Amino acid sequence: MALKAAWELALERTAKNAPPAQKLSDAQKAKLAELEKIYTAKIAQEELTMKPKIAEARAAGDAEAAAKLDGQLQTMLGRLRRKLEEEKEAVRKSTVA
Repeated sequence: MALKAAWELALERTAKNAPPAQKLSDAQKAKLAELEKIYTAKIAQEELTMKPKIAEARAAGDAEAAAKLDGQLQTMLGRLRRKLEEEKEAVRKSTVA
C-alpha cells in the first residue's frame, strides 16, 4: 500500500465534505449569462463615468479628491459585484424550468 501525500488526503476529505454539484437547467444558465452581461455593463458604465473624473482631479493636483473619487468607485464596484453574486445565487437556488 502506497503512502498518500498530505495534499491527496486533504483533497479526499474536501471531496467528501463538499456538497454535491448542482445541475443547472438551460433557463438558469441563460439567466446567469444575462446577469453577467448586465452587471458587466453596469460596472463598465461606472468606470467610464468615474475614471475621467479621477484623472481630472489627479491632473489638477488634487490627490485628496482623486482618492475620494477612487474610493467611491471601488465602493460602487464592490456593491455591484455583491449584488451580482446575490442574484446569481438566487438563480442557482431557484427551480426555474
